[in-house]
Amino acid sequence: MRSLRSLALLSSLFGGLGLCAGQAQTAKLAATPPMGWNSWNHFAGRVTDKDIRDTADQIVSTGMRDAGYIYVNIDDTWEAGRDAQGNILTNEKFPDMKALAAYVHSKGLKIGIYSSPGPKTCAGFEGSYQHEEQDAKTYADWGIDYLKYDLCGYRDIMDKEAGKDQDKAYAMMHAAYAKMDKALKATGRPIVFSLCQYGWDSVWKWGPTVDGNLWRTTGDIDDSYRRMEEIGFSQAGLSKYAGPGHWNDPDMLEVGNGKMTTDEYTTHMTLWALLAAPLLAGNDLTRMSPADKAILMNKDVIAIDQDALGRQGDRVSADGPFEVWTKPLKDGSVAVGLFNCGEDTEAMALPAASALGLKSVKSIRNVWSPGNTTKGPWLVSGHSVELLIVR
Repeated sequence: MRSLRSLALLSSLFGGLGLCAGQAQTAKLAATPPMGWNSWNHFAGRVTDKDIRDTADQIVSTGMRDAGYIYVNIDDTWEAGRDAQGNILTNEKFPDMKALAAYVHSKGLKIGIYSSPGPKTCAGFEGSYQHEEQDAKTYADWGIDYLKYDLCGYRDIMDKEAGKDQDKAYAMMHAAYAKMDKALKATGRPIVFSLCQYGWDSVWKWGPTVDGNLWRTTGDIDDSYRRMEEIGFSQAGLSKYAGPGHWNDPDMLEVGNGKMTTDEYTTHMTLWALLAAPLLAGNDLTRMSPADKAILMNKDVIAIDQDALGRQGDRVSADGPFEVWTKPLKDGSVAVGLFNCGEDTEAMALPAASALGLKSVKSIRNVWSPGNTTKGPWLVSGHSVELLIVR
């Protein structure tokens, strides 16, 4: 089903300090980029009630909850059909969604769910088409805190009704998301609204008009360096569209899924943090290596992502395989990523202070290697990064 979703692309301060990241997110809905876990990357269509309960337990026992990972999100394949009154039903894998939500909440976590504005989801399960208000009420009654709303099955309706009129198709898409937004609001329950429509029609420009808390800017990620690199670095220029309550989403984290090296996963986490991207892990939490844990739960990296200023980082320079990205932080410092996308180890140095938005450089702290007090240049391995806090 992952391939079904990868359809043609048209185009903190709070982190690491116990549950403060979660508290920041609830003070204003998604005031900082949502953090948590999604079932798709590891479990795909096999996910069950037990898997979600076990994952919630693991998020607590591993320390991920205290690092800020608070959403436990069920992706596609939980749905059955509808009853005689049109109410959405869960299938045999999820016998009691309300009880499951209560269990997740009992762990100090929040729970998310998945649907589509179409009659069917990406995997062919029941969507929310013409049942938006009913479904929103059901989600609220269950205790759902987060909805990922995937365009998928609605595209057939767009094609049928709009034909080759792209403007009409886009207007239909906007209206479909606005309809669910209205339905969610009518419940009175704060539910994070995650738009998943692959960046079509420059969603970053209209996502706020339907109160999207985050919106996918790209097609699907996969567990490969090249796809992660392609997606991550394509976010250049989008920083002005992100801020508290509304975030660009380059898709979920692949850290720990096994097909990238430690350096490549470190690059992945670094880039997502600089992008102020939602941090939604998708790995098997029962099999995390020490390196996986160190990457996912580095409190300083999470603090960059969750910084209260709410600014997304952006590219400063790109020269062949070398890229420099910066993210301004609330305390006046700047997070700087020196990325080597090439194959060989090369020396990289900081740009001039003015390029970093600073009058001068007074101090440099190496985030991933705090014992490294080098002031530059740094020898950066291929497919690796140096992450620095510069004041």
